[in-house]
Amino acid sequence: MGHFVFLKIMIRCHFARLLGERKLKISDVTRDTGINRGTLTRLYYETAERLEVDVLDKLCEYFKIELADLIDRVPGDRLADTDRGE
Repeated sequence: MGHFVFLKIMIRCHFARLLGERKLKISDVTRDTGINRGTLTRLYYETAERLEVDVLDKLCEYFKIELADLIDRVPGDRLADTDRGE
């Protein structure tokens, strides 16, 4: 009972931006890398709940980028849970 403040941390994935910049489709990356289309779709829409190291490595190699160009950590909004008298 009191005032709690939580900091939501978000991992942002720039896969969709990378595809757009290179005028590629998910199917192109699937064909060229062997990465499952469902995995890439989740990265595209940023709905993945976990990221496999081998997938990240393949994507960095494919796009010829560093990991920080693919994903980064961004603090989200502060969420407050106030005392509700419980």
